[in-house]
Amino acid sequence: MEQILIIGGGATGGALAHDLTLRGYGVTLVEQGSLLSGTSGRHHGLLHSGARYALHDTETARECYQENQTLRKLAPQAIEPNDGLFVALNDEDMGHYERFVLRCQSAGIPVNEIGAAKANALEPALNPSLKGAVQVPDATMDAWRLPLHFFATARSNGAVLMPFNRVEGLIQNNGTVTGAKIKDLKNGRIHSLCADVVVNAGGPWAGKIAALAHLEVPVRPGPGIMVSMAGRWSNMVINRLHVAGEADILVPQRNLTVIGTTIWLAEDPDQVELPDGQVAELIKMGARLMPALADQPVHAVWSASRPLLRNPETDDPMQSSRGFTCIDHRERDGVEGMISLLGGKATTMRAMARDAGDLICRKTGRSIACTTATTPLLPYRSIMQTVDGWI
Repeated sequence: MEQILIIGGGATGGALAHDLTLRGYGVTLVEQGSLLSGTSGRHHGLLHSGARYALHDTETARECYQENQTLRKLAPQAIEPNDGLFVALNDEDMGHYERFVLRCQSAGIPVNEIGAAKANALEPALNPSLKGAVQVPDATMDAWRLPLHFFATARSNGAVLMPFNRVEGLIQNNGTVTGAKIKDLKNGRIHSLCADVVVNAGGPWAGKIAALAHLEVPVRPGPGIMVSMAGRWSNMVINRLHVAGEADILVPQRNLTVIGTTIWLAEDPDQVELPDGQVAELIKMGARLMPALADQPVHAVWSASRPLLRNPETDDPMQSSRGFTCIDHRERDGVEGMISLLGGKATTMRAMARDAGDLICRKTGRSIACTTATTPLLPYRSIMQTVDGWI
């Protein structure tokens, strides 16, 4: 049985561990913190319909919608199927309206042009001067519980999960990565793990992991902050109908409303400095969509770094693709035994794992189809109740 080492215990790493165990591989996953302690456990919890990307990235929009529908079936316990509204606040927003609807439809995303009056009736806290509104199948996910379904099922099928184990170096022999040196952060011991394939699934830390093999990958940390406000001020996810920007999403999470998000570029996800004034600006911009937010107390503020695929033509983070890619370092760099899974979103965790699993099958001479779209997942609580301290 070929052994696969996954570096990174985020949502994508968990989905990949699940995928590979179903294909008959031996899987070990290491994570320097607790599971989901990086980017995956810090996003706003929007299960994208894909509509946010319809105006500028049809392929990502289509992929998000397909995965939205798949995840609803696989993990309904962790998803609130509350739909979403894209609302136009002014004439400039309305200038995007017709193209937005057409691009959603071309990506296979169902849309319902409900109009401003009905939107205000459905969501009374919305700005009363709306110009237009379109309903889409957005949903709200629990950022922790949903991927824990994948971890729980992977562990049940034999995957070894090792949180609080940091990769200190990669083992290379004659141009082939054959494993990694790992530091157990609980006791300080260094040990080695051998593998037939090592997967770099480190999210915004992927560049640091690749550098251990003297490789570069086209990923750039894109930090941003989110603010949760007291009170659930809508039942649906609220998005501004324009080209995706900052502070243009409101996500209801239990009895809170999350305003998201800002974005800038960083070189190191472990050395992020938060710009001044972003919390106040987030609340100000969120209040354009929902005026009551301007007067609500702040519940919490946090940050996360996205693993953005580099755009060689610009340093504008909004112009970076939200798609994903899987690199075989043998084909690109002449280094056997290692692949890097880069970019993507929480919504596309399963699709990213599918593509990486297909690549690993090709590398190891197997022909085993991905079955994660139809394989039932175990309850997330099964991992929480059996392994103390893993999350």
